[in-house]
Order: sequence, then structure tokens, then C-alpha cells
Amino acid sequence: MTAYISLPTASDGGVRSAIANASRKTGVDFSYLLGQANIESGLRADARASTSSATGLFQFVDQSWMAVVSRHGAEHGLGWASDAIQKTASGRYYVADPSLRAAIMDLRKDPETASLMAAAHAADNKATVEQCLGREATGTDLYICHFLGQSGGSKFLTALQNNGGRTAASLFPAAARANRNVFYDKSGNARSLSEVYGRFADKLGAGAASSGKSLPGGNAPMDTATLNRLQLARMNQGSVLRPTPANARLAYMLLASLGS
Repeated sequence: MTAYISLPTASDGGVRSAIANASRKTGVDFSYLLGQANIESGLRADARASTSSATGLFQFVDQSWMAVVSRHGAEHGLGWASDAIQKTASGRYYVADPSLRAAIMDLRKDPETASLMAAAHAADNKATVEQCLGREATGTDLYICHFLGQSGGSKFLTALQNNGGRTAASLFPAAARANRNVFYDKSGNARSLSEVYGRFADKLGAGAASSGKSLPGGNAPMDTATLNRLQLARMNQGSVLRPTPANARLAYMLLASLGS
């Protein structure tokens, strides 16, 4: 994953329109989806990671993409794709026909499809997080689940509540090897769970809406600076799945300005 935080320009009109459409159709907050796409790809629909299979606007890896298309593709006119995706007894997704598999994986580079699947994935992650933690999910929680997968995200957030000072790389060595800039600072020191969470909250904060105003953590030890950043972000942001009037107006205004 490469982090991008630049704001969209006029050349990003097709991407913004796709994200706005996905927000309108699913009810997932436009600003959250825009912030996620900014971090993941810099709003580049054809982005490709060099260290994993992550591809497209929202940098879905192969297994996560097939999982979400299998669950939600038919809802959005992709029944041909969801029907082709099968699952092994061990839980791994696959497509038997190589050419069909390639076509399904290439959908990650289509802004409309990628945005709709990202919104559906956010809704799935919200349900998982809230069942696991017993509290309302925040936008940063959902991003962690996108970044690490549902099971990995739940593991991260549970560990954060129990001991936020633990190093994130010790729990996710494979992810740390593929994303050193996330798990380690410039001096090579391993970042704690709280630090990783705080950095993601910072990146999402300006352009995305996190839900909830209570801090995650229970007894998780977070430093004062991290607590302040998280509190400020949540005080100024609305619910991920219940968009604020301002964000709803923004999505509709973007669609109108782009001729959608």
C-alpha cells in the first residue's frame, strides 16, 4: 500500500463521480470512500502495488476482491462474476476459467465497480467490527479491516483495546514486510498498534468521515497526542453508514457538476 493524501483535481472527475454514485446507491459516506481511495491509490484507478496483488482505486488484493464480488456482485449487475467465483473447503476463493478470472480481477480497475464493492465491503466490515467489539465502528476501524482483511482487522482492533502499546509488526509480520512504511518509522523502529491506528486516523481525517465520538481502546494505553488526534477527527466527522447532510449534499453536487 502506498499512501497518497493529495486532493482530487479536475482530471479525477470520473473517479469522483464513481465514488459519489456508490455513496448514493449504498448509503456509505462519500467522504469516507474518497478518503480511502486517496490513501490507497491517490485516486488512480489503475494503481498496482509492487509488493502484493493489490490493484485498482481501493487496492483490493485478489482474495478480498473475489470475496466481496462473490457476496455482493449480483446486487450490482455482476451476477456473471459472482456465479463464477467458487470457494474451497479451506475458505479460499477461486475461478476455474483463467480468462473469466482475469476479467473479474480487471474489474478492480473500473472506478464504478471498485467504488460499489468498496462500499459493500465497508458495510460488511462495520457489522463484523461491531459484533466483535460491542461498539459502533469508526471509519478508521473500517480502513484497518480493509487493509488487513476482516479477520486481521478484528485481531488488530481487539489487540488495540487490550494493549495498544504492543508493536503491530509482532502481530502482523507478513503485512509488516509488505508495508514497512506503515509498521516502522524512518529510523526502523516498530510502531505500536496505537501509533499505526493514529496514523491511519490522521490520513482519513481530512477527507473521510469516521463514525462515533468515543475512543476505541478501553484500557489500551495511547499517548496524549494520539488521543487528541483521534478525538478531534471524530468530533468533526459523522457516521460512515449514516452520511451527514453536508456530505450527502457534497456527493449530489459532485454528481450534478459532472453531468451524472
